[in-house]
Amino acid sequence: MTVVAIQPSYGNPAARRHWKDTLDQEVHFAEPSRINALTPDQHTALLAAHPTGKARFWGATKAQDKNMQRLHSGDVVLFTGGNHVRGVGEVGVTFRNAAFADTMWSQDPKHGSWHNVYSLAAFQPTRIPYTEIWDLPSFNTNDNFMGLRILEGAKADEVLQGLGIETTAAALELTALESAVAAALVAGTQIIAAENLHTQETTYQRDARPVLVRRAEALLVREYTTSISSPDVQVQRLQTPAGITDLHVTGPDGTEIVEAKRSADHRFVREALAQLLDYAPHSPEPADRLTGLFPSRPADREIALLHRYGIDCVFRTTPGDFERFAASADARDHMRRAWSEA
Repeated sequence: MTVVAIQPSYGNPAARRHWKDTLDQEVHFAEPSRINALTPDQHTALLAAHPTGKARFWGATKAQDKNMQRLHSGDVVLFTGGNHVRGVGEVGVTFRNAAFADTMWSQDPKHGSWHNVYSLAAFQPTRIPYTEIWDLPSFNTNDNFMGLRILEGAKADEVLQGLGIETTAAALELTALESAVAAALVAGTQIIAAENLHTQETTYQRDARPVLVRRAEALLVREYTTSISSPDVQVQRLQTPAGITDLHVTGPDGTEIVEAKRSADHRFVREALAQLLDYAPHSPEPADRLTGLFPSRPADREIALLHRYGIDCVFRTTPGDFERFAASADARDHMRRAWSEA
């Protein structure tokens, strides 16, 4: 289970210096002065994760010793500051070493060395406003994320899904599962369950690369929300057992669930259809309308596919403007019974 850490990292001059020195650029940990500060095991782990001898790093002082024990390879860090998530990283190697930390960062006057060190196997600069986290069901408006916060379980999953973060560890786990299932089928042996695949130990045998942070859908949802905004329309995101809806809209026309996709191609239309049908039974009020939201007009056959299941198609025409191709009333009424009875 992936842990998510919310890490304030840009709110004061010291943090901004750390950012410039060890996030804006990679650190050569294999140079003599730093190798001498590492234990043999730490050096071996870093080289296995970062064969070039370079990596991005972050650290925490003794005040965060307990929290840092909960952070491991493959976990995700949201680096925050200035009311934005300024970067998303995926943890590579974690260890405690004051001597090594002191080669990168000056000690904190109150708490000393930033000795809880972790490298980043992947890192992506971003500019995600806090409002996108506040919109998630488990968060509160005006939460400024003061101090390191560790999220686990459903709340961590909510952040990953809600912000569209796809980790390299998750991608490799899917690849490992695919390989294991294929091998078992070819050999006629038992198929290994996903939870029994332990891939994180070999996840980072490569140079660092960006974390995949999907922003197109979030930006599309934001623009569409602005276009329908009015005093009598309530727009929120809904946490369901099937996941988090992109939008749950309540207004004079009833209740609508909206699923946004970054493309109007067939694959994404099918994904939207499946997710909407999965979400619908969990709406607190019976859903009157399900809607797929796309950045451009889908092909006629894709619109027909949505309409077959009583789902509307909305797509962007020009900046701030959207067009709706509504499903027939008969198709919607027929499917609504399935949504309500599921």
